[in-house]
Amino acid sequence: MTARILVVDDVAANVRLLEARLLAEYYDVVTASTGQEALEICEEGKIDLVLLDVMMPGMDGFEVCRRLKGSPRTQHIPVVIITALGQVDQRITGLEAGADDFLTKPVNDLQLLTRVRTLTRLKALTDELRLRADSASDPALAELLHPAAQEYQEPARLLLVDPDASSSRMIAGMLLQHYVVDEVSEPQTALLRGLERDYDCILVATGAEDGDPLRLCAQFRALEQTRLVPIILIASPGEEHQVLRGLELTVNDYLLRPIVPMELVARVRTQVKRKRYNDQLRASVARTVEMAITDPLTGVYNRRYLDGHLPTLFNRAQARQRPLSLMLIDIDRFKWINDEMGHAFGDQVLQEFALRLRRNLRSIDLISRYGGEEFAIVMPETDLASARIVAERIRGEIANKAFSFSDGRTLRVTASAGISTKKPFDDSPEQMLQRADDALYEAKKQGRNQVVAPAA
Repeated sequence: MTARILVVDDVAANVRLLEARLLAEYYDVVTASTGQEALEICEEGKIDLVLLDVMMPGMDGFEVCRRLKGSPRTQHIPVVIITALGQVDQRITGLEAGADDFLTKPVNDLQLLTRVRTLTRLKALTDELRLRADSASDPALAELLHPAAQEYQEPARLLLVDPDASSSRMIAGMLLQHYVVDEVSEPQTALLRGLERDYDCILVATGAEDGDPLRLCAQFRALEQTRLVPIILIASPGEEHQVLRGLELTVNDYLLRPIVPMELVARVRTQVKRKRYNDQLRASVARTVEMAITDPLTGVYNRRYLDGHLPTLFNRAQARQRPLSLMLIDIDRFKWINDEMGHAFGDQVLQEFALRLRRNLRSIDLISRYGGEEFAIVMPETDLASARIVAERIRGEIANKAFSFSDGRTLRVTASAGISTKKPFDDSPEQMLQRADDALYEAKKQGRNQVVAPAA
């Protein structure tokens, strides 16, 4: 879905010019001629970005920006202040009012579309984070999205690649008040740094006589460690074609010399925020996936994961003609533990039981809570004889050492296990499970605290 952009200017000709440029790029454009109208549109409609002129009658752009950033309903909407060329004081006032970026009149098409693209993508990330924070009740995301959160985060680390030592010192000096900056002049050294450290943003300057800055940017994109790190290209006037090519390929944003310090900081701040939002969003998704496949009490996989992953392991073993064994192990008389000692105590027994399973199994073995007090263990590259040895070791680990708990109580626990192994032909995961279940039933029938492993 295309982004929806609000253009705010009391001069109709300016509005029409920006509207035409944005419509040509298939953005949805809404317009307003006063600050009050702009506030009402942002409160009522879905706006992804505000392009805001400073000089307007009544309420000027700075006040509009302050009100947008001061309202919980609109503070997440990116705002770009449009100032007159050379009005440095207006840029400072705009940034102090909470503006995310600024453009100068006459607005350059490349700058306009780059700013719009960057900030609408940031807004999309923010929306996704807000949705996940609300629906998943994720406090980490909610805290990240709070306006004050940025002030307390660890300073971002930047990698600056500039072949000109004096230029590098000047750019680093503009950034050091806000960020940790690593300066590098050689492309190969820069790539090594990218492998060694975690960066929030990479700045690559043109000017090397024997190097191609866009090739270096492409190499950063090819490395796993820097693939998702935003890149800002620093170019000179006359290199607009190179900038455009970089934006098409790998670059997230750009700056033209001479560099204005506040513009540099604003560009870097946006990219760092986007990187951190991306990182937190991926972490949130990973947490959600983990919760979906993990038993919350014991920390091992749940039945859903077993049902989905066992066929994969089975088919892989069949294709490679390798052994695969399955164990179902069950805590003996667990109902008595719950009834006599309480469900809270029973939960502790399950947690300790799962811990002992993990201690006695390999990292490639799949442990899942099959249901209640029953656990399933899938053992790749393991034949029936080896699986029985493992099962006996686990049974002994359970039976021979009493379970101790935080309240000082101890309890002797035993377990029964049934084992099956994959047959070379005419077999399936479901049949393997059924054979292991039959073997477990036989172990219970024979008196518990034993392992039954019928012939394959």
